[in-house]
Amino acid sequence: MMKIVLVGYMGSGKSTIATFLSEKLQLPCKDLDNCIEKQEGMSIAVVFEAKGEIYFRKLEHQVFKEMMAANDSFVLSTGGGTPCYANNHLLLNGDGVVSIYLKTSIDQLLLRTKDEKVTRPLLASKSDKELREYVAQHLFERSYFYNQATFTICTDQKTPEQIVAEIKNLLI
Repeated sequence: MMKIVLVGYMGSGKSTIATFLSEKLQLPCKDLDNCIEKQEGMSIAVVFEAKGEIYFRKLEHQVFKEMMAANDSFVLSTGGGTPCYANNHLLLNGDGVVSIYLKTSIDQLLLRTKDEKVTRPLLASKSDKELREYVAQHLFERSYFYNQATFTICTDQKTPEQIVAEIKNLLI
């Protein structure tokens, strides 16, 4: 059994890398946000709006914990805040679990998320200046949790294929 868990800030490439990596390793690809959306029957943005962040974080913890307890192998893309709440960071390591922090610079994160404000509820109402400050503050606050991952890979200036190759080398 092998669970590969990708963590990092929104826009770090977790979903893209999970898809490529799962193909290369011939493991199922799972996306925590998609699992939550399926269970709730609504998008993450609607869950945030209708039920609030506290409800979402409790639900996220429950679904993440269940996935990590399952006797399955997979590549999992988590939400940007997943390791930072409800002691989820304690599930990033252990028997059969390898976690990878996709570390990405503020400039790269801003480039990757600037056109996605509608689908990212935490960014929706922010100006460009506010967004930079918000991302910088979040990265600072979340760095402890992200750094609990088994490995860290810097993603700046790398293609998804290069990142996947780097991860595969770590797993050998």
